[in-house]
Amino acid sequence: MNLIDRVKNILIIPKTEWEVINGEPATPQSLLTSYVLPLAVVSAIGPVLTGFLFAGTFGLSYFLLAAVIAFISTIIGYYVSIYIIDMLAPSFGSEKDLNKSAQLVAYSATPSYVAGLLSFIPVVGGLLKFAAWIYSIYIMYLGLGPLKKTPEDKKVIYLLVAFLVMIGVTLVVGAILGTLLFASFGFGATRMMGM
Repeated sequence: MNLIDRVKNILIIPKTEWEVINGEPATPQSLLTSYVLPLAVVSAIGPVLTGFLFAGTFGLSYFLLAAVIAFISTIIGYYVSIYIIDMLAPSFGSEKDLNKSAQLVAYSATPSYVAGLLSFIPVVGGLLKFAAWIYSIYIMYLGLGPLKKTPEDKKVIYLLVAFLVMIGVTLVVGAILGTLLFASFGFGATRMMGM
């Protein structure tokens, strides 16, 4: 299935699409190159557009750096989340299968990838990102049964733990990269506060 059809289907008919995905072979690496990388690039376009439209005090270089940080955080977050979610699977009566965990992480993040692109829109962009997180949770919930064989009574807690891991890993990686890269390029705390 091509990238655009997969994005459209996982957003519009996620329950049906998880059944299709469950029958497909995939590895963390194949999903990285065919799905996560292209959508991470699309998502990183949002900060770049913000820079072109609203560079202001920081200048375009600040927003280009933010796009690079978002891109790298997405890739590292993808890999770390796969391994943690797979490691936790038996604790929630779910199947330990790294390839299925990779599918779950890659595809359930689709709304966030799309919202990242639209993040340049003032106010609406922030609301879309929040809505995307909520919708990603729902999509992941629908995928736990087909992919990880999670029992109904354990789905909600596994979902919460898995999603918190994904968000936490991405935020921590982004914070570390942001601190290191922004400081390296001269965007220290005083400059960022407009002093």
